[in-house]
Amino acid sequence: MQTDAVLISGPGAIALAPLGLKAPQGGDAVVRILHSAISTGTEKLLWTGEMPPFPGMGYPLVPGYEAVGEVVESRSAALGVGTRVFVPGADCYEDARGLFGAAAGHVTTAADRLVPVDAGHGPSGALLALAATARHAIAGLRTELPDLIVGHGTFGRLLARLTLAAGGRPVVWERDAARRDGATGYQVIDPADDMATYDTIFDASGDTGLLDTLIGRLNKGGEIVLAGFYAKPVSFAYPPAFMREARFRVSAEWTRDDLVATRDLVEAGILSLDGLITHDRPAADAPDAYATAFADPACLKMVLNWEGHA
Repeated sequence: MQTDAVLISGPGAIALAPLGLKAPQGGDAVVRILHSAISTGTEKLLWTGEMPPFPGMGYPLVPGYEAVGEVVESRSAALGVGTRVFVPGADCYEDARGLFGAAAGHVTTAADRLVPVDAGHGPSGALLALAATARHAIAGLRTELPDLIVGHGTFGRLLARLTLAAGGRPVVWERDAARRDGATGYQVIDPADDMATYDTIFDASGDTGLLDTLIGRLNKGGEIVLAGFYAKPVSFAYPPAFMREARFRVSAEWTRDDLVATRDLVEAGILSLDGLITHDRPAADAPDAYATAFADPACLKMVLNWEGHA
């Protein structure tokens, strides 16, 4: 079986290409992908060649860990044909690495990695991984809700929405005036206009140059959560952190429990995924779509439509 897939053959080299699919085994499912979203964090690093050593890294590769599709073949009693599912990625290609592997017309993966979702979510169902990453950052052990969130991209907005749902009232910093719109129930401001200090600061920007600034806005004994993805070494001046007895936490990527819990929040109407997808393109336009997602600051989230691709 072959499928069309987004193929990154090296830094800056991206195309839609036919690839062979590995045959499904016991417990697997074959999924027809309907929509896949483009990550401007980890996937941009794959495209630029800046991705640090990462398990499974190497070219050529198929990106994508944010996708929704429909089961067209199942070798698992737990998942029926026709089920709409979230697909967190797949390593199922004969001639390419699956990192993260869901940006394709069809994928084969273990059925227990898939999470059933309501078909009514449409393309927004692909945002569950990013929402689960935000949930993981604020719902783990020994965590406090953010007082300040840095960055009002898709991830920052999801962090703010989840914080509101949990009873918090965050302030969000955003330098780009065009990205300050779209907030409901929380304040988005230019950091240059804010002189306040905070107990808990979540960085959703991935900017390694911000840490000293954030330490300067931390209350004594406060915590900074590094919730973005950082391609370069993270460093900071020690004396200001020492004076504040600062704490630092790194939030890793989501777990299946986070994904299921986030899906339940969405389907209960507690968390909204509305208004986060700003751009969509047919899969045939994948090279241009990735370039737009990575270069256009007005693009919060780009989604590829795979309907019609095998």
